[in-house]
Amino acid sequence: MNTEQLSTENQRLKEEKATALKRISTLEYQLSLALQKIKQLLAAQFAATSERFNPADNSQLALDFDFGELAPTDVEPQEDPADEKVQVTYERAKRKLHPGRHPLPEHLEVEEVRIEPTEDITDAQHIADTIVDTLEFIPGHFIIKRHILPRYLKTEVDENGEAQSIFIQAKMPDRPLPKSIAESGLLTHLITQKFLYHLPFYRQIKQFKEVHEVTLYKSTINDWFASVCTLLKPLYDRLKQKILASDYLQADESPLKVLDSNKKNKAHQGYQWLYHAPVEGLVLFDYRKGRGQNGPKEILVEWSGTLQTDGYAVYDKIVKNRPEITLMGCAAHARRYFFQAKDNDPAAATALAYFARVYAVERHLREQLSTASPAEKVAYRQQHAAPVWEAFFIWAKEQYAQVLPKSAFGKALYYLLHREEKLTVYLKAAQLQIDNNLVENSVRPLALGRKNYLFAGSHAAAQRIAMMYSFFGSCQKQGINPVEWFQYVLDNIADYPINRIEELLPNANPGIGKKK
Repeated sequence: MNTEQLSTENQRLKEEKATALKRISTLEYQLSLALQKIKQLLAAQFAATSERFNPADNSQLALDFDFGELAPTDVEPQEDPADEKVQVTYERAKRKLHPGRHPLPEHLEVEEVRIEPTEDITDAQHIADTIVDTLEFIPGHFIIKRHILPRYLKTEVDENGEAQSIFIQAKMPDRPLPKSIAESGLLTHLITQKFLYHLPFYRQIKQFKEVHEVTLYKSTINDWFASVCTLLKPLYDRLKQKILASDYLQADESPLKVLDSNKKNKAHQGYQWLYHAPVEGLVLFDYRKGRGQNGPKEILVEWSGTLQTDGYAVYDKIVKNRPEITLMGCAAHARRYFFQAKDNDPAAATALAYFARVYAVERHLREQLSTASPAEKVAYRQQHAAPVWEAFFIWAKEQYAQVLPKSAFGKALYYLLHREEKLTVYLKAAQLQIDNNLVENSVRPLALGRKNYLFAGSHAAAQRIAMMYSFFGSCQKQGINPVEWFQYVLDNIADYPINRIEELLPNANPGIGKKK
């Protein structure tokens, strides 16, 4: 091999080496992304969901601030040699002993069981009793409610002097489902057990048979449920009107599997769209067959106000060319991306510290300034939170110019910077929330429920599910007992004036099921 051939071969080997090194670098980067994704999935499945950030060292932004400048915690205090050493003593409270068991509720029925000793107590003097209270549970039981309607025959003489026989009998009282054997208590139990305590109908049927020896059929219960939802439809429609009358809504969506007759052996992926009015404390679930913009666009066609979302692009399309709607972001979603990136890039901890500061302002407003006027709350946010956001975005822009866009930290910065204006809308009005957590909390019952009943039997059933979660979610927001409220509504809605049906909404009558 001559010199020219050797030079050509060396050049080829160098190029192959450079290509291989570049390929190795790319594979290492892809591997790091894959490992990060696996870690996030494992954390989502098994780890705690709290995203509260507590920096372990002083290299990050300090959190022990007084809503002003960051505390210089990275500077060690200097000791003056001239300082006089003194011995300090202190007192502390004596450790309290365990208070013992909590007393049993006084309203419970007491069944006394007297247990005499087995020894001979003839001629013995009774000096005292040792009383031991325990707690027993007797499962709820069925009863047959037998309505007896006496029939009477009465003879009266009419104005012509002729005798007439008059048949007299009382009418059955109004019931939720007049042609059904189910009373309001049974209907309330069936429906609240499913949607509040996540016990599907088929499990309740099994429990009734095994515990109470009462046989009910799934088709019968499904018919009862559908009839109850038909009865409550006007109340659901009024709830929708009440929520859309608010000028501040939070929105979210959650998937729900639905059996579809047009898709053999395959479930349809439907979505429950959720709208929460924080000021009124009301919740609306609205089922749609897809996640496109048609559903929320139809709901919000005549609505105006501030709409807070998680950043899903559909909402941007809905509000396009609609200046009457202000789109607002969610700080919790923006923070979540940095929380996921903190193990891959130490700089994410600085972002989390910024979030900790603005959230501390909200906590101070909630705990210390709850009685302040709206104007005072807005002024406080402008003074203490607005400068933090401003510094945060300046820092984020500097960081984004230095990171890989596809890294976890780069994606977090991208999400933050592209929602700069939306994330600070809440600073302008006292009733606005910093995040969308209130509406996400309302989705949790749906998430727990679908793990138990797995899917809805039809699209109509999915909308009936939406109706129940709307009522019970609103009860939760109002702090009232949903079981008592639901039975009260079933007992009264059949003959309630339609023009006054709003009085049955969870926020209309605080005396119904109000928690003690």
